[in-house]
Amino acid sequence: MLDLKFIRENAEKVKQAIKDKKEKVDLDEILKLDEIRRKVISRVEKLKSEKNVVSREIGDLLRQKKKAEKKIDETKKLTDEIKSLDNKLLKIAERLDTLLLTVPNIPHESVPVGAGSDSNKVVKSRGEPRRFDFKPLTHMDLADSLGIIDFARGAKITGRAFPLYIGQGARLERALINFMLDLHTGKHGYIEVFPPYLVNRASMINTGQLPKLEDDMYRLRRDDYFLIPTGEVPLTNINAGEILEEKDLPRSYAAYTACFRREAGSYGKNTVGLTRVHQFNKVELVKLVKPESSYEELEKLLVDAEEIVQLLGLPYRISLLSTGDLSFAGTKCYDIETWAPGLERYLEISSCSNFEDFQARRANIKYRRDTEYGIRNTEYVHTLNGSGVALARTVIALLENYQNKDGSITIPEVLCPYMDGMEKIEKNK
Repeated sequence: MLDLKFIRENAEKVKQAIKDKKEKVDLDEILKLDEIRRKVISRVEKLKSEKNVVSREIGDLLRQKKKAEKKIDETKKLTDEIKSLDNKLLKIAERLDTLLLTVPNIPHESVPVGAGSDSNKVVKSRGEPRRFDFKPLTHMDLADSLGIIDFARGAKITGRAFPLYIGQGARLERALINFMLDLHTGKHGYIEVFPPYLVNRASMINTGQLPKLEDDMYRLRRDDYFLIPTGEVPLTNINAGEILEEKDLPRSYAAYTACFRREAGSYGKNTVGLTRVHQFNKVELVKLVKPESSYEELEKLLVDAEEIVQLLGLPYRISLLSTGDLSFAGTKCYDIETWAPGLERYLEISSCSNFEDFQARRANIKYRRDTEYGIRNTEYVHTLNGSGVALARTVIALLENYQNKDGSITIPEVLCPYMDGMEKIEKNK
């Protein structure tokens, strides 16, 4: 959430951000309500001052045993007007709070301005796409032939886009999760967390999924809980409403979670196989950091996620997202995209984002900064998150890049220890 004072003092900058992010927000209504609110507050303060003066006059009259009825009537009128204005302020505040939740974050100055993904900037490429001496199959054909992912039975159990992993497919999924958690906690220093998969409305608002993306969420109406769309939601909210110590920053969390998304309106848009599913697994990375180091920490976060792809031996590129492709809450975001030779396109498997204090203001996450003379000020932390990495599309890349002519899949060397030394996934294995 943007600070109302910031919006007031930087209205044109905020309007430009709304335009660049293709959001629909009536900023003029917010500014008008803010102006009215400040005028009403000024009026209330003046009336309270007048009431204090009249109250003292009543006290003086009563001590002199003089009549004070007129002054008492004047006090009642002042009290009634103050009460009426307080009620008006409450309604204005409620409307303002609702509108402020619709204002997007401001893109960082380094973010390219553009309408969408076509304006994203490729900042790094690594690895050449493999050249096959046979026509590479898609992951759907490979999974079906090997019997490791059953899309039809998953649909029978739940519905379309709920894949069922079987045998070595399930084993591969588990191996990837354990490999990524071990690397992030052992080498990169993240604290491992196993969070709830259901969160309350406040948690979803805090990280910016609500109110904008409610139609894309799975909601339990009776409890008003939501199945998490990403591990970012519970991890960021671990310290909601808390004041951390400066010495404890940066604080870095890593968690495996299942993720649930309706993907509303995406039917038919490159949704084959595992490319866009309603349930998928992911290892998520979240950082709480000091404001002055947040962009340096974003680069470190990207490196941590990137190492997963490097160790898996997958060709990839990194794109800096344009304003039109940037999330509602983000100020800057990198996507890591791997090449899928069967589908013949790049697939995003990780997004690493900085939100500055946008989420921290909503979640009220602060830290105490040590200053001179023992003065300890509190400030909002900056929050970051990144996929480290998302598995559905990583599995696509593994199956399609490591496929062999006989239909088997070579297992990347780093995963073999997690597969009991198995080096290939083959039929009937």
